[in-house]
Amino acid sequence: MTNSPNYQCELAADRFSLKVTARLSEGVIALPRDTTERLRAARVRATANRKSIAANNPTAVVGASAGAVLGSSSQSAWWGRLAATLPLLALSIGLIMIDAIQGDERTKDLAEIDAAILTDDLPPTAYADPGFTHFLKLNVSRTP
Repeated sequence: MTNSPNYQCELAADRFSLKVTARLSEGVIALPRDTTERLRAARVRATANRKSIAANNPTAVVGASAGAVLGSSSQSAWWGRLAATLPLLALSIGLIMIDAIQGDERTKDLAEIDAAILTDDLPPTAYADPGFTHFLKLNVSRTP
């Protein structure tokens, strides 16, 4: 408990405030009485305000994942890591599914082309003939 970062931070802040108070108290001797009374009242208000703020606000603790987390339980850190990896996992699965679907579509398209060539009246060697390609280009340009 005494080695926790939160406790060490509060201890350092208290030491700093004591040093500042001591330094300010040294210069109070040369000030008029009404000024010293106003300073004392302001110091009391500031101390009371600091205590009420510290009691009302929960502190944020930085966990191992470098994110601000209220509390420091290991369960919340585990859920945080899981929540961070879920979008990456969903994206990876989506990309794999898209690739598989596109591969299936390409395979179906090639199968349809192969079926059309094999069931056509022309032999498959006609498609490799350069004259046939020229014949097809002429027929396509003539049709409106």
